[in-house]
Amino acid sequence: MNIRRKTWMMLVAVVISSCHTETFDIASPDGDLKVTVELAEENAYGEILFSVDYEGKRILSQSKLGLETDAQKLAGNLKLKSVSAVKHVTDDYRMITGKRSHCVNEATERTYSFENEVEQPLEVTFRVYNDGIAFKYGINTVADEENVVHEHTTYAVPKGTRRWVQEYDPGYEKFFPLSTDGKLTNRPEVDLWGYPALVEPQDSVFMLITEANIRRGHCGSLLYNGDQLDSYQVRLADKQPVGNGAWESPWRLLIVGNLSDVVESTLVTDVSDPSKVEDTEWITPGMVSWIYWAYNHGSKDYQRVKEYIDLAVRMKWPYDLIDWEWDEMGNGGNLQDAVKYALEQGVKPLLWYNSSTSWLGPGPLYRLNKKEDREKEYKWLSDMGVAGIKVDFFTGDSVATMNYYMDLLEDAVKYKLMLNFHGATIPRGWQRTYPHMMSVEGVYGAEWYNNNPILTNRAAEHNATLPFTRNVVGPMDYTPGTFSNSQHPHITSYAHELALPVIFESALQHMPDRPSVYYGLPEPVKRLLSELPVAWDDTKLLAGYPGEEVILARRKGNVWYIGGINGTNETKTLHISLDKIAVNGKKISIFKDGIDNKHFSIEENIPLANVKSDLTIECLPRGGFVAVIK
Repeated sequence: MNIRRKTWMMLVAVVISSCHTETFDIASPDGDLKVTVELAEENAYGEILFSVDYEGKRILSQSKLGLETDAQKLAGNLKLKSVSAVKHVTDDYRMITGKRSHCVNEATERTYSFENEVEQPLEVTFRVYNDGIAFKYGINTVADEENVVHEHTTYAVPKGTRRWVQEYDPGYEKFFPLSTDGKLTNRPEVDLWGYPALVEPQDSVFMLITEANIRRGHCGSLLYNGDQLDSYQVRLADKQPVGNGAWESPWRLLIVGNLSDVVESTLVTDVSDPSKVEDTEWITPGMVSWIYWAYNHGSKDYQRVKEYIDLAVRMKWPYDLIDWEWDEMGNGGNLQDAVKYALEQGVKPLLWYNSSTSWLGPGPLYRLNKKEDREKEYKWLSDMGVAGIKVDFFTGDSVATMNYYMDLLEDAVKYKLMLNFHGATIPRGWQRTYPHMMSVEGVYGAEWYNNNPILTNRAAEHNATLPFTRNVVGPMDYTPGTFSNSQHPHITSYAHELALPVIFESALQHMPDRPSVYYGLPEPVKRLLSELPVAWDDTKLLAGYPGEEVILARRKGNVWYIGGINGTNETKTLHISLDKIAVNGKKISIFKDGIDNKHFSIEENIPLANVKSDLTIECLPRGGFVAVIK
């Protein structure tokens, strides 16, 4: 044995021998959150586990780590080689869209280096923030064409733990039902689950499981508990080619703390790649008039398209979405006429496209799939004056689909087109990397009033769950503000519906009801909808619990907008503490439930000096309110 190798082995031995269980720990900057990496017996190859403590109590126990490629097994057969020194990481950046314009977060980072019996290495890098944990894998390839085929990451969620998890669906359009046993009550055979998954491991302590920073060549993942109901294993949606040399996985994320820590967290964007767009002046969030919902149809009728452009004008909304079937438009005009009319009225048009990868139903089709066709279409749109596109009907979380999203985003920069994805995966941090990605559907939203009657009775509870689950991870194009009925009725109150554009964050907020409905709203309500921001400087959760109620405050400049909803079928008093927001010397206007669920009670410009620090709002069943403080 040469001297250099002997010295290196002695150094590793010193590192490992000094690493009793506590030395494998890594803690958050404030010390409240701690990860412990647990190893097999000394000098033995075996399982690598990790556990999480929050404020001194164990909230995640002995959860598995590991990867497997078609050329290497790096799970269940590992031993520790070394542990890096603790590194301090700071995230400090600006966002055009989202829940906060200035995002700052700090973490401690540590890399654990393992090897299997044939000395193939696996690195696991943990970052522990005050509001959560991120970890990722790194490997070196050993074959020319190697693929990650299996991930062994497993989150242990014991029976009896409350959880809100949606059945996996490629479009992420399912409910988040409360469960304590890892099963759906009426469909116990379901064992695949989508992100994000919310868990309450202890009373008032929550953990949201998701992933972030999908790069080109990555697939998405999901959760599987078919082998053990209390163990959610990360399952890849596709095999991942790893190329030659070093490869890194996306970040696996656990957002941890009380509900306000979870809702207010920007961890998904904190760990994602910085913006790839230098000139961003053309990226402008705003309200959008939207034609499809009210008539369950697209944009064939030029005269009806004009009505929605006129709606945007009267409501002072900057955008109008011309939806599917615009390539078949008639009745007095075509697409070019509609775009010209919108621009003459000072409204920026947006256009719908079929991704042509999944449901090959309405058109136009096959205009974006190939780069040369996409560039031609983007140039045509830009020259015509179109501000952005909505691309619909994607086909899952495969590598090819993830690459296609990035193709669409990257080529759009040259032509200054904003994008909105529908029938699509959930946000995984691209809202930072590609700031012109304005919104993503990925939610069981108001559009489902057109499809079947299920949402009618479940909407209030569902709406009171989404701020704690789906909308935490990024923009959500739910299409709120449906005061009238489409194909199936809604039984939430008008004040509940008014609160949704405040509670639900989306940089393009599509307003879907009929023009006559908006024109018929009380003047103060119309004024509120005309002035309502869609991207925020700050976000604070004031109160709430999944499925029961939510009170969320969002700030734009010096104005606070507070939205609250009752998710239950009983009357409820909502208590609003203003301690978390700076409101001294201001006035408040309140829009709440009136004599019934189709009327408002409105009080404007009340001096806050006349209001107690804790407001109380009486809500109807499935009711709500909006308060504006300025």
